[in-house]
Amino acid sequence: MDISVRITPSLTLKNPVLSASGTFAYGEEFSRLFDLSLLGGVVTKGLSLLPKEGNPTPRICETSSGLINAIGLENIGADAFIAEKLPFLRQFDTSIVVNFFGTSEEEYVLMAEKLDIEGISALEMNVSCPNIKKGGIEFGKDPHVLRRLTANVRSATSKPLFVKLSPMVTQIGEMALAAQEGGADALTCANTFPAMAINEKTCRPILGNVTGGLSGPAIKPIALKIVWEVSKQACIPVIASGGITTWRDVVQFLLAGASAVEIGSASLRDPLCFTEIIRGFADYMREKGLKSVSELIGKLKTD
Repeated sequence: MDISVRITPSLTLKNPVLSASGTFAYGEEFSRLFDLSLLGGVVTKGLSLLPKEGNPTPRICETSSGLINAIGLENIGADAFIAEKLPFLRQFDTSIVVNFFGTSEEEYVLMAEKLDIEGISALEMNVSCPNIKKGGIEFGKDPHVLRRLTANVRSATSKPLFVKLSPMVTQIGEMALAAQEGGADALTCANTFPAMAINEKTCRPILGNVTGGLSGPAIKPIALKIVWEVSKQACIPVIASGGITTWRDVVQFLLAGASAVEIGSASLRDPLCFTEIIRGFADYMREKGLKSVSELIGKLKTD
C-alpha cells in the first residue's frame, strides 16, 4: 500500500496530510510533541517581505464548532525566516511549503525570488490580501488580476507554486481556472470566512480587530463543496483546507477531488491529532484494499 501523493513531477508528499498555514507557526512548538517527519508536509505561517506586527489583541475567539482569528498575518519576515527558521525545519524528512503574501504584484514577485532557495519544497501564495495599488480589492477576487499575478510569480521561481484561493467570490471555479492559466501547479481551497463575535455583557466586539476569519468544523461542509467545484473545473491538484479534524474528513475531501489536505484549527485543540489522522487514514485504505491514494481522489459517486 502506497499513501504518498504526487503533486508535481518534483514534489511527492509521503502522505496527503499537511499542517495548515497560520496555526502551525514555523513548526518549532509542535516538534516538541511529535516528529514532524510524520507529516506529508509543513506549511509555514504566512511570510511577508518585511516583518509584520499584526492586529491588536484579543486575536482569537472560540465559537460553536469553530474558531475566529484576527492575527493580522503577523510574521517575522522572509529574511528572518530564511536565517532562523528554515535551518530548523530542514532537519525533518518532510516537504516544506512556505506560505507568502504581498500588498502589490512587485512584492509577490520579490517574495517568490527570495524564497527560490534550497530546502524549500514549494510555495503557497495567499491571494486573500488587498492590492494597495488598486484601491484595496483582494488579488483573489478578480480573475484577470489573479491570472497576471500568478503568471508573474510563476516566472520568478522554479518551485512548485500553490495558489490559496479566497472563498469569498461568486464563481470560485473561474478563479481556479485563472490561477491555473497563470501557471499554478496546485490550488489550496480555501481560506477562512469573514466572521465576528460580540460580548453581550460589555456590548463590544470580542476581537480587537472587530472581525476575523472563521475556521474549524463549522466551515467543513462549505469547504467540501468548494473543493468539489474547483476539482471539476481545474485539471491541477487541489489541496483541501477547512474543518478537517479526523481521518474520515480526509477521505471525504479526497473523494470530493482533493489530492491532499491541510489541518489547522484541529491541531490547536489537539496537537497530536496528526498522528491519529494519518494512522486512521492508512487503516482505512488497508481495510478497503486500496493500493494507492489515487484510487480515492475524485471518486465521489453522484449517479
